[in-house]
Amino acid sequence: MEVAPPLRGPKPRWLIGNLAEFRADRMAFFTHCARTYGDVVPLRLLNHRVLLLSRPDLIEDVLVTQSKNFIKHFGLRLYKPLLGDGLVTAEGDRWRRQRKLSAPAFQASKIAEYSKVMVEATQRMIGGWESGQTRDADVSRATMEIACNTLFGADACPNPEVVGEALIDAMEALTRRWARTIPLPAWFPTPENRLFRRATRTIEQLVEGIVSRSRSNSAPDRANLLSSLLAARDENGSTFTNAQLLDEVRTLFLAGHETTALALTYSLYLLATHPAAQSKLREELDSALHGSPPAYADLDRLPFTRNVVTESMRLYPPADFLGREAVVDCTVGGIPVRKGTNLFMSQWVMHHDARYFTDPQKFDPDRWTPAFEKSLPRFVYFPFGAGPRYCIGQTFAMAEAILCLAVICQRFTFGVDPNFNLELWPGITLRPRTGMRLVVQERIPVPPGSR
Repeated sequence: MEVAPPLRGPKPRWLIGNLAEFRADRMAFFTHCARTYGDVVPLRLLNHRVLLLSRPDLIEDVLVTQSKNFIKHFGLRLYKPLLGDGLVTAEGDRWRRQRKLSAPAFQASKIAEYSKVMVEATQRMIGGWESGQTRDADVSRATMEIACNTLFGADACPNPEVVGEALIDAMEALTRRWARTIPLPAWFPTPENRLFRRATRTIEQLVEGIVSRSRSNSAPDRANLLSSLLAARDENGSTFTNAQLLDEVRTLFLAGHETTALALTYSLYLLATHPAAQSKLREELDSALHGSPPAYADLDRLPFTRNVVTESMRLYPPADFLGREAVVDCTVGGIPVRKGTNLFMSQWVMHHDARYFTDPQKFDPDRWTPAFEKSLPRFVYFPFGAGPRYCIGQTFAMAEAILCLAVICQRFTFGVDPNFNLELWPGITLRPRTGMRLVVQERIPVPPGSR
């Protein structure tokens, strides 16, 4: 019987293992490990055993074939103070129930209804932009308004920026807490703990007020997710409690707003640094839309716009890695995995792997031809996760990103602020540390014509 060679990896330090390298720059660390030691690399983070997997068949085995043998990894569970037991963190029967109840809100017919909200929110956002401005290209104002309107309905959340700022504060506070050499408990009055409590209190008060008004509304708007969740019933007739609704809404706020905002932000940055791609995108928009605002029915007529978003999420995936923890002893690709071992799979590593992407550091939307996509192994490109727990809002997020990008690029062109340097800040999502400063120039609009 052939014995597999022992796994090789970076030497762990006493007590902390590989934690210092992970915290210093986890994307560079994961890339170094995969390129130096191979597709399965053993690591240790404090007392947590980790295997870094960088081969698509192994990733499929964990996320699909043996998904019942795993739960979310220990790192994500650290964010439960923010997300509660929402779709991202829930496990087992609770997760299956929540997924089933939430699914109808993300059907194609619903997304078509939401598309007008997406376009109008983006138009309002850029309404205050002026030609020649150097401005932060963070588009979270529009994506937060879209999230508020589709979650709660029009006018339910009159000041979406308050929610957005509170979510960002909460994420940053948690990231700083766990970046400490010895994380202090939540009750200890550190600056990040105080910031986190203020942020979560703001979110809870706002959402609880909206939920309370929705429960008492005799004629609720059924075209939003909250109304669907309020109306949902289990087989025994039970409904979501307020606490459960709060968990779901916080999770959907973060997932539904942050992912699309990041995809749009990086798309604009990449277009600004690649004028030829920006020119090609404008030509597609002018030819397909003739100056009219984009609509859901136009999505199939904007293949290059879609490719820009797809390629931006390859280079800058909204989440740079995901993980699972084994709940039983099992075997993955012939490798024994003990109960309690965490398996990490990095979108950053896979999306930049030269085995699958020619010139992987290059921004090349044209690489996404139908033939290329068909040839690409499954689980090489997975910005929205994969398997039973793939992002339920994937179709929603892609439609939103394409429509919003089309609205913005119909009216403006972009250049890079010469004083700006992109610095990535990986937390629960992969964010630009200091925003994204671009120079905007208003285009000469194409007169609307027959379509």
